[in-house]
Parts: sequence; C-alpha cells; structure tokens
Amino acid sequence: MKPRSIVFDLFGDYVRYDDGAAPLQTLTDVLAAFDVPEATTRVVMSRLRKEGWFDTEKQGRSTVYRMTDRSWRLLDEGRKRIFQREREPWDRQWRVVIYHVPETDRGARERVRKKLRWLGFGPLAASTWISPHERLQEVVAGLADEPSVRLDLLTSRSLGAASDVDMAGRCWDLNELHLALLAKRDAYQALLARLTSAPPRGRHALIERTRLVHDYRMLPFDDPDLPLELVPAGWVGRDVHDLFLDLHERLRPEAEQFCASLGIGPLR
Repeated sequence: MKPRSIVFDLFGDYVRYDDGAAPLQTLTDVLAAFDVPEATTRVVMSRLRKEGWFDTEKQGRSTVYRMTDRSWRLLDEGRKRIFQREREPWDRQWRVVIYHVPETDRGARERVRKKLRWLGFGPLAASTWISPHERLQEVVAGLADEPSVRLDLLTSRSLGAASDVDMAGRCWDLNELHLALLAKRDAYQALLARLTSAPPRGRHALIERTRLVHDYRMLPFDDPDLPLELVPAGWVGRDVHDLFLDLHERLRPEAEQFCASLGIGPLR
C-alpha cells in the first residue's frame, strides 16, 4: 500500500469521526505502524495539502491537518460505493448518460469514463453509458468541475427482459467479473477463518483492516452491482460484499482502540 492510499483510508475509517482533523505528529505515529518513515509522511501530507485535500492550522506548536470540503465529498462518495449495495427490487429502468467532450480535451474524456465506471455505469456505445441504478444526480455532481463536458441524461426502458440481459452482457464482461468475484470470495473466506482462529490485536488489526479496505475499494470500478435479473446464475457479488462487511466489522474494535491509543478516532 502506498502512503497516500493509507492516509485516505485512515481518514475514511477513523479521522473523519474525530472532526476530520489530526495533528501531523499523530499521523506520523500512525503511519509508522505501516513502516512509513516520518519524512515520507510529512512529504505526502504536504503534497495532499497543496492538491486541496487538506487545510492546515496551528494549535500551539502542533500542525493540524483538517479535511476540506473536497476530501469530505470524496470520502462520503467512496463510503457509499464501498459499503452500500442496492437491495431494492429493480424498477427495470436504465439510466442513460450521453456525453460529448471536445476532441482536444482527451484528459476530460478519460476523467468522465473513470467517474462513470466508479458510479456503476457501463459503455453501451462509445459515448453512451448506462446503469440500472438511479445515480444521474451523482453523475451531475461528480462532473460539475468539467466545463468542457456536455451531458444528456435520460431514463428509459428496453423492449423486455431479454434485451436487458443482452445490454448488460455488452456493457460488462460478466464471465470475467464472476471469476474475479469467486477468487475474492475464496480469499475472504480464508481470511475469515484465519481471523477466527487467531484474531489480530492492536497494530496488526489496523494493518489487516486497512489492507482489506484497500483491496475492496477498487471493486466498484469493475462491479456495477447489477440486479439479480441481469447476472448469471450463482452470482456471488453480494456474498463477497457481505464477507467484506463482516471482516471489516470484526477488525473494528482492535483497530479503533489502537488508533485511539495514538490519539485519533472516535474512541480517543
């Protein structure tokens, strides 16, 4: 795990519940648990501040890093996509995003595609992406800082269930995704067995929990959390998510207590 990723995971799971702020020295102490040198932590936090993710303030002789509105939005959106899954019956409606980006702005085009993937949309055509979930307002909010991008947003129905399944199969490689989910399920089941037989304590619980979040948080880019009507029989996406939540919760008390001993989190 890179120090930058560890910082965001720490703020997402612990510091956000402590008013979104932590002294630099405390952050260096926590990252030291991951064998990150103090000098590296200072450089990383300075860069994140320059990028607009954090503000700094002085409290006595301490420098405190506080989350900005930008980082709050990032972590709120991330928490929703990582920790929540759709459980309501599908209304059989597709949310459609048709975007136009000038040919000269290729960077914006890549950012649009990345945002749409993160929100669970798949490419039905070159500039037409669809999702079975009501996330059009999240698309608008997520691309508000892209002035060169024009969006046409629609809600529509197909001709029937067979068409729905066909479109899902063209937007996502469901066979490859299913194999990846099976592998992740097996890995999480093995981790659950290990944690049950030998629960980690303190620093080791924090490291395990952070690795777990780091591993799982990339999954929403590939797994759109499709309704059961659109996936092959035996789909394990929801099983994987439930395992992730169970593991995350099992590791919580020890990880939180260790962070609290260093001065961050809701228990401090």
